[in-house]
Amino acid sequence: MKFKIVEKKRLWKGFFSIESYAFRHELFAGGWSDVVTREVFERGNAVAVLLHDPEKDTVLMVEQFRPGAAVRNPDDAWMIEIVAGMVEPGETREAVARRESVEEAGVTVETLEHMLDYYPSAGGSSEIVSLYYALVDLSRVEPGIRGLAHEHEDIRVSIVPRQTAMAWLRAGRIKASLAIIALQWLALRLDCGEGAPS
Repeated sequence: MKFKIVEKKRLWKGFFSIESYAFRHELFAGGWSDVVTREVFERGNAVAVLLHDPEKDTVLMVEQFRPGAAVRNPDDAWMIEIVAGMVEPGETREAVARRESVEEAGVTVETLEHMLDYYPSAGGSSEIVSLYYALVDLSRVEPGIRGLAHEHEDIRVSIVPRQTAMAWLRAGRIKASLAIIALQWLALRLDCGEGAPS
């Protein structure tokens, strides 16, 4: 299957950018589509890491204000998530996972296991999220308020039993896709008898 970009225009450039794309693509039934125009939200790529202590079976969760959720539903303005950040030019995904673990949680990560990459909203955004798992000793981590002031971060760090996080997930308290997917990935791994990654 093939597609052609007919025209690309930048509509907005701020903290993020919006591009307009006119395109045609091959149809499953044969032939080509008409020219279609869609706006695409360009926000770069992100990395998230699930910090898990298999000895105590606890996970580190963060909570912070999210404007996209706030404008949709004020009750969802502060979201429960996992450590995450944007990929800067020239930075590897693994470097982002390590950097954000220190900045947001005060955790130094030694080894990382790549879970998967996914598009959170490919119908309107080009963003790819890369998820990682890190086995860590969370007994040395102090819960509290973290984040970088110059990035306007106000992040509450909590360490909770994994089963508590899963109960939050089932109750609908966790609505961030990166946290949902990472916790389900770990649950599948453990429930299938594979044990925690090493």
